[in-house]
Amino acid sequence: MLDIATGYNKYKFLGNDFLTWIWFLIETNRNISSLLKTKDVVTLEVGNSIVLENKLGDKSKEKITIKGDQAGLEEGTTALKKGAWVTQINLIFKINKDEYKFTIKGESFNITGLKTPKTELSKKEDEIEGLVLEKAFFCFKIFEVIDILFLNYLEQRTADDWNSKGLQDVKNWIGSF
Repeated sequence: MLDIATGYNKYKFLGNDFLTWIWFLIETNRNISSLLKTKDVVTLEVGNSIVLENKLGDKSKEKITIKGDQAGLEEGTTALKKGAWVTQINLIFKINKDEYKFTIKGESFNITGLKTPKTELSKKEDEIEGLVLEKAFFCFKIFEVIDILFLNYLEQRTADDWNSKGLQDVKNWIGSF
């Protein structure tokens, strides 16, 4: 059995690799609806920030942070070419008319700054429970989407043809900048 710290250090790259894969999915216009196995209209976009890290040596790291609603991702694509990985990304997820905004960190899969679709405010005591349940449903929807995307990523990552197909597709995408 792996010690928790050993397991963490051995597999912590997976979260950053996953976030880089998500950016690849978004930029190559992969059909997110088919991955989520839904007939709903689903879109996923890079939001207003992305953080990349590049290990330059044994203990040296380069960190690239891109923030802003109108910020271009050119610095990020250049960092990818140099071998960087996405360590944090702000995403906008839309399903039909509902929009969710959140940031996810690759190292821990922490979701921060989650903004769910608006719920109607009510001061009636008998409706408050329903509003709380609706808000909880919205939160769980994001967890479900991340879980499904991560399972798809793991299926591709552990497939026999990952090095010849999946990884090559990502490398081709990075090389296209």
